[in-house]
Amino acid sequence: MAFTPPTVEQLGLYLGLGEIDGNRADLLIASAISLCQTVVKPLPEGADAVVLSVAGRAYVNPQQVSYETIGPMSVQRPSGSGGLYLTKSDKSALKSLAGRGGAFTVDPTPTTADPSPTWPIDDAGFADEFEPGWGYG
Repeated sequence: MAFTPPTVEQLGLYLGLGEIDGNRADLLIASAISLCQTVVKPLPEGADAVVLSVAGRAYVNPQQVSYETIGPMSVQRPSGSGGLYLTKSDKSALKSLAGRGGAFTVDPTPTTADPSPTWPIDDAGFADEFEPGWGYG
């Protein structure tokens, strides 16, 4: 199954908002998809969770406000908690969903490789001649 872009309604549910600005949400979802495609293209199935996370961060905190005081209430958000960007976790999740980023093994041996020796061998199991200085006489 291929990647299906999240909808505006899904972004609203993800953020827990009753109402959501459809045009703004569409723009952020499209931008989040483009940003995710800089890591993995085409986007794999399941990447909608990362797209929602990226678009949701930008929707709730577009100016990247880190500290805000309104009357007696003050809120401090972690640094880098707004705007449109990918975290290290987002990038890892995208690579993992695409089947990349893990350990792997490469076997350089050709399938036609023959285990028998390719050099001449005498009856004693040694090559017929040795270069001078190797101690064989």
